[in-house]
Amino acid sequence: MGTTQGSLVRRVALDVAPLRVAPYRRLWLAESVSAIGVQLTAVAVSVQVFRLTGSSFWVGLIGAVGFIPLVVLGLWGGSFADALDRRQLVLVSATCGWVCTLGLLVNAVTGLNSLPLLLVLVALQSGAFAVSQPTLGAIIPRLLEPRLVPAANTLAFTTFNAATVVGPLLASALLSLGSYAVAYGGDAMLFTAMLYAVVRLPPLAPTAATGSPGLRSVVEGLQFIAGKPVLLLSFGVDIIAMVLAMPRAMFPQAAHDWFGGAASAGWLYASIALGAVLGGVSSGWIGRVRRQGLALLGAVCTWGLAVAAAGTARSLWLAVLLLAVAGAADLVSAVYRQTILQVYAPDEMRGRMQGVFTVVVAGGPRLGDLRAGATVAAFGLGTAWVGGGLACVVLVLVLGWLFPALRRYQRRV
Repeated sequence: MGTTQGSLVRRVALDVAPLRVAPYRRLWLAESVSAIGVQLTAVAVSVQVFRLTGSSFWVGLIGAVGFIPLVVLGLWGGSFADALDRRQLVLVSATCGWVCTLGLLVNAVTGLNSLPLLLVLVALQSGAFAVSQPTLGAIIPRLLEPRLVPAANTLAFTTFNAATVVGPLLASALLSLGSYAVAYGGDAMLFTAMLYAVVRLPPLAPTAATGSPGLRSVVEGLQFIAGKPVLLLSFGVDIIAMVLAMPRAMFPQAAHDWFGGAASAGWLYASIALGAVLGGVSSGWIGRVRRQGLALLGAVCTWGLAVAAAGTARSLWLAVLLLAVAGAADLVSAVYRQTILQVYAPDEMRGRMQGVFTVVVAGGPRLGDLRAGATVAAFGLGTAWVGGGLACVVLVLVLGWLFPALRRYQRRV
């Protein structure tokens, strides 16, 4: 009986097999630690900007300031990742991001508290992230066997979501000490783990000639996606999920109108990430699914249905539970999308594919916030919330039916 239970636990529990590969293990640990630091800075910047301006408009402008370099350099950075040694490119771009964090620290420590400088540093930091992130995504298949890639992506997404829970809580504790510098200093210190892990990577020169990085290379990457229905559809279902069904921008009003006040908003914001973490620690089955395309469609539909159901709940804890289910489904969706992208594309295209992935993943929720705000204004909170989730499900089902390439896709290992 004990043997049977142990076997069941191993099949369901988070698959940690990729951690047996030393370079990947160091990189995963470094990303996990540095992700907490990123959250420290994100919270500290928002609080500092509000303290300097007294305006939520300026706080919202932080996202806009970071979005433009994220899109532009996300695409261009992917072309560089295909043409240059990926280890060196990550080292340079990550160092640039680290220097920006040190700049935020100096801005706070010296009492300068310059708003223009702060916004410039945020934009530069976003640009550095837009180069380093797709490059890191393109590195993973070079470090691991294809069969381990789904487990590696699950580990990465699980720890990232854990950081989105731990980081803001830690930031609140540090900011209570009365200084933004403590948060920025904590981020800078934690990020040194990333620099160490990248230095320890083996050389990762291009495996095939890709030409010079630049606009032509970016266009070639986009043409590659356009000619591969599986990749195009995987991006499409993610955009549908985030634009139509992301309820994040409605959380403050929902907390006020439905759940008794602003204190409830924190639970709503944390619920999706908490669900993703719980989904991650019970995700041992993900890598064994053969029909990954169909599983991706199912995960996105589950996300939409759970979000829609949460919009009908008038109990805070029921809404949190349903949003946690949505978060677990989103984790599964993200793992399969990333895995399909990394395995389906040849190595000489992976940097550009990861650049597009970064733009879609980062840009989709922002567009979803805009959609949510506009539909709430037009139709009311309940209709906007529930309608968005249901529209996501319907559109994904239609897309999967009309274009069967994705639902028929099977893992290649």
